Amino acid sequence: MCKDCGCSLTRTGDGHHHHDEIHSNPQLNDAKTLSVIHKILDKNDIEAQHNRDHFEQSGVTAFNLMSSPGSGKTTLLEHLHEHTALNYAVIEGDLETSRDADRLKAKGIDAFQIQTGSACHLDAFMVHSALHNIDLKPLDICFIENVGNLVCPASYDVGAHKNIVLVSIPEGDDKVEKYPVMFRRADLVLISKCDLLPHFDFDIEDAKAHILKLNPNADILEVSTKSPESLQAVSHWLKANQVNTTQASEVS
Repeated sequence: MCKDCGCSLTRTGDGHHHHDEIHSNPQLNDAKTLSVIHKILDKNDIEAQHNRDHFEQSGVTAFNLMSSPGSGKTTLLEHLHEHTALNYAVIEGDLETSRDADRLKAKGIDAFQIQTGSACHLDAFMVHSALHNIDLKPLDICFIENVGNLVCPASYDVGAHKNIVLVSIPEGDDKVEKYPVMFRRADLVLISKCDLLPHFDFDIEDAKAHILKLNPNADILEVSTKSPESLQAVSHWLKANQVNTTQASEVS
């Protein structure tokens, strides 16, 4: 586990920590360690709900975008705006540099970069700070592009409404089985860089079967930035999964 994030602290489907799994982890047998981790995650969950309320008051749906490094998250966001009528901004998370945010801004997409330093994930407090730098009023949706990591981001609620996980063709179809916690959290799994399928031994049907075994409720889409049809399918999914803006306006 990471020293500072409690990333091996798993949760049940209702969002609560799974105590049997916690105590079976030899790194987490110390009562003081458990107490600190619970306090960190509980405070984070409160802030995450505050972020969700903030999004909903503006009628904005937030999507947490997660994957390993290099799976194509930023490239997807660069190209998606050409194939959707939804207005969106992006909160970017990386250890260093503002390169991803700069790429999106060059495409005319509002983006704010969070540099986490040594942290391997975004948390709700980082996202809250970023929200003060994003104008939500003209937006339909907001992406939170998490730090490239298939482990730690799965443990942290950042205040999004839905989780989107990418697994790319070059990574191999075994990624799903190797990192099950991430895929259990997914509302949508995007199998990305599908244009490279002829060059890699990636069994899409096998990958889909493993995803659905872990998470029967997950939606799965095959996507390539070279395929307008696949990007339009992503756009349709995003539109279908927007929060109820009528309820949102009542909250505000």
